[in-house]
Amino acid sequence: MNLRADSATVAWEVPEGDIIIGFSVLQQKQDGHMQRFIREVNTTSRACVLWDLEEETDYIVQVQSIGLYGESQASKRVHFKTLKKSDRFPSNSSNQDDPTVEGLDKSRNLQTGEVIIIVVVLLMWAAVIALFCRQYDIIKDNDNSNSKEKVKPLSERSTPEHHSGGLLRSKVRGP
Repeated sequence: MNLRADSATVAWEVPEGDIIIGFSVLQQKQDGHMQRFIREVNTTSRACVLWDLEEETDYIVQVQSIGLYGESQASKRVHFKTLKKSDRFPSNSSNQDDPTVEGLDKSRNLQTGEVIIIVVVLLMWAAVIALFCRQYDIIKDNDNSNSKEKVKPLSERSTPEHHSGGLLRSKVRGP
């Protein structure tokens, strides 16, 4: 961990063989009044700079790795205290306080919230498909009845009808 009066660089180790696509860093003042959560994905970085820290203040940091199968367990809590502005900046403190990220649990079960979301999405898709099929049947039935009305039998077409229901007669003028 590299400490300054207003910043700290947190670095971590990742177990061999884990495919890591990002990390989450939880930074908190030791008194609990301020908390910051940093989440980075699509990165292979193994360090993070914490900015805007107060001088001579105690902080706690925890790191989690983000992999293809979810997040790892949080690392152990690491305590550190920022320096005074008048202190000389050490080039690098000992690395034994750096957090170590645990391996990912590849057999992790889905959490209840995740299962509920998946079930709701599947039900919504089923409802959309059912409504589509129902509307398709209605449209198909309407098309069939419209085509039947267009093609009338010959007997209906051969006899013209009067609006009152009787046959039309042509008026013959007499002499």
